[in-house]
Amino acid sequence: QVQLVESGGGLVQAGGSLRLSCATSGIIRSMYSMGWYRQAPGKQRESVARISSGGYTNYADFVKGRFTISRDNAKNTAYLQMNSLKPEDTAVYSCSLQTGGNTYWGQGTQVTVSS
Repeated sequence: QVQLVESGGGLVQAGGSLRLSCATSGIIRSMYSMGWYRQAPGKQRESVARISSGGYTNYADFVKGRFTISRDNAKNTAYLQMNSLKPEDTAVYSCSLQTGGNTYWGQGTQVTVSS
C-alpha cells in the first residue's frame, strides 16, 4: 500500500522560508513522478510544482523563483523548499505520487504565512 506523509509545515512570517518533506512507502514501481499541490480556504486545489522520475521540474507561475522541488530517490522522499513566502501562500500543502496510472495523496500539512 502506497503511503505519503508530509511534514515541515508551520507558521512563518512573510519573507521567511520553510522546507516541506514528503516521505513515501510501499512503492513497487521505480518510475514515478511527484508533485506538490495546495488548497487555501474557499479555493480550489492548485498545482504548485512537479518533478518527474528523471528529475525534470515544472512550477506554477506564482512560485517560480521562490520554490524549489527536489527528490531523493534513495530515501523515497520529495521536498519543497519555499523561500520568500507571502501571506497568499497560506494553504494546506499536499504531495502526490503518480505511477502506473494511479495517483496517491498525502494528508497535507498546513503552511501559514503571517504579514
